[in-house]
Amino acid sequence: MAVNTKKYLEQYLCIRTKNAEIVPLRLNAPQNKLYRALAAQARAGKPLRAIVLKARQMGFSTLTEALIFKRTATRRAVRSGIVAHRDDSSNNLFNMSKRFYDNLPPALQPQCRASNARELVFDTPGGAGRAGGAGLGSSIKVMTAGGPGIGRSETFQNLHLSEYAFWPGDKEATLAGLLNAVPDAPDTMVVIESTANGFDAFKRRWDDAVAGKSGFVPVFCAWWELEEYRRAPEPGFARTAAEEALAGLYGLDDAQLAWRRACIRDVCGGDVELFHQEYPSCPEEAFCSTGSCIFDKTALTARLAAAPPPVRRVRFSYVERGEMLTLTGVEDDPRGPVLVYRAPEPGRPYVIGGDTAGDGSDWFTGQVLDNVTGEQAAVLRQQFDEDEYARQMMCLGYWYNTALLGIEVNFSTFPVKECTRLCYPRQYQREVQDSYTGRLQQRFGFRTDQKSRPAAIAQLVRYAREHPEGLCDAETLREMLTFVKNERGRPEAMRGEHDDLVMALAIAHACRAQQSNLPQACEARAAWAPGWNEDGAQDEALEEFLAFGREEF
Repeated sequence: MAVNTKKYLEQYLCIRTKNAEIVPLRLNAPQNKLYRALAAQARAGKPLRAIVLKARQMGFSTLTEALIFKRTATRRAVRSGIVAHRDDSSNNLFNMSKRFYDNLPPALQPQCRASNARELVFDTPGGAGRAGGAGLGSSIKVMTAGGPGIGRSETFQNLHLSEYAFWPGDKEATLAGLLNAVPDAPDTMVVIESTANGFDAFKRRWDDAVAGKSGFVPVFCAWWELEEYRRAPEPGFARTAAEEALAGLYGLDDAQLAWRRACIRDVCGGDVELFHQEYPSCPEEAFCSTGSCIFDKTALTARLAAAPPPVRRVRFSYVERGEMLTLTGVEDDPRGPVLVYRAPEPGRPYVIGGDTAGDGSDWFTGQVLDNVTGEQAAVLRQQFDEDEYARQMMCLGYWYNTALLGIEVNFSTFPVKECTRLCYPRQYQREVQDSYTGRLQQRFGFRTDQKSRPAAIAQLVRYAREHPEGLCDAETLREMLTFVKNERGRPEAMRGEHDDLVMALAIAHACRAQQSNLPQACEARAAWAPGWNEDGAQDEALEEFLAFGREEF
């Protein structure tokens, strides 16, 4: 972005205010945040790519239109496109560009060959434009999402994709066609902006940007970042408990809280969830305003904003001697599978719940709980082969004082069988009725079924309600916020989301009863089972233990 871009916008472009006045454009705080994000990409020599999650009336569309106008009306052979979700919105955006042109100083107005409801063309059949020289041969085309073949067979240098979450039809296919029309070059710009509309393609695009999986920089502004969202409190104004919590979390004053209260009452019809969608305080609040989340969304959103960063990220090293695994090292690794929030303490009892990849999920997960308090101590999440997952979970267990290890066995019993074969000494046991004798038998591993799954989830719901401060991991909290009741009333992840961390956490809580909750009763165990020599020889004392590994699950 040229160094004079902001000067051009604020010195030469005019906008229509909410009070129907034509005034010079002056960037507000949210607009400046987006401008700085794009300017940083320009300085780095990258294509300008931004995805904006916005509250209402922040001015992001205005800034994007201004940038597109400047990049088109001051350069030759530039094609720019604007796509809105409805015809009336398309017309409004076109009128904004037309207003920019009409209010330019005459010396800066390029020759304008056409100006209609769909296209503004800066060109001339052959004469000189008022900006000097031949016509620019540049244009701004306005389109409405949902039209057949929109953007195909065209090339654009700049695109503004407005209210993407509300596009009709197959919006992902429409977006793909438009993005393919923009060269992957430093001097191009694409801005996707929208308010949230539940968990859809826009949410997935946003998540990819936040995770650094795309070239788009994520830009979010909370409602309270806009200075005009405040009003004088009414006489006798007193904060509610919820408002007091918000004030403490975001540093809000009474004028901002008074505006929020009035907006919920007068604009949103008393619907707090609608306010969260239209005027979010954080991204999770915006996306989670729809859907029947089984957890307390307000409490989890507040906890997510205050969640601590991990103190370490690690990977384990180990050796195998015969049928015995020994933990040999805990190595800091920025790509390691384990996020550590509380390091293991000597004598402390821990429980680990594990959810294996399956049923459309690629993630293997593990949740470590301090069994005295129930607090998250560490989280494992990575795409593994099953044998490596079993070994990393064993190492995690050994590190946390030979924690009780409960791994789900619904989709594969292999990880539990490996833990058994390699003599991990403390696994969760469930009761299974023998189909032939009718007797109850013990089996390793946690099986989620129509009885155990609802019970495990109910325990987690209760813990999250009573002790949200015990939840530390941001990714786990995000999954909990997208864990809802489907149309049949079954709790599960919303379409396109994951619940691997949620289920591992629920399993960990369900396994707690089989572990001590007294610190002094739990002693650290060696990283190998007794009865094994250095060469891996087996003694008879382990025969009964190993029999579990030979039984069918």
